[in-house]
Amino acid sequence: MQAARVALTPAAEDLLSVLVAVHGPVMFHQSGGCCDGSAPMCYPRGEFRVGAADVLLARFPDGTPFWMSADQFAYWSHTHLTVDVVPGRGSGFSLEAPEGVRFLIRSRLFSDAEAEALAAEGPPPTGVTAT
Repeated sequence: MQAARVALTPAAEDLLSVLVAVHGPVMFHQSGGCCDGSAPMCYPRGEFRVGAADVLLARFPDGTPFWMSADQFAYWSHTHLTVDVVPGRGSGFSLEAPEGVRFLIRSRLFSDAEAEALAAEGPPPTGVTAT
């Protein structure tokens, strides 16, 4: 069984396509800070410096990476994350802010089978080990 740590809703996929068309390749980073820092932020790829301890949780089919801070991953390592879009303004730093929407995370616990599959894969790559 191949288990995914992160997925996109259809609405998030559509918005991601729009953002890539306007801004070129993008990336997500989930810091786990307070307020808007706990929402996934979308940046032009290369304009956000990934730290050595940041964890690469996904590469979506278009190549968009989803990174998370190590501290946040420690809290959420047992959950499947789904990136969704809702109306409203989030952080002014995230690319979707001018669109009048914001990305957010929905989560659920991994099933036993998913947890076993992910454990068998070993830890996800970090900012040091990701290629």
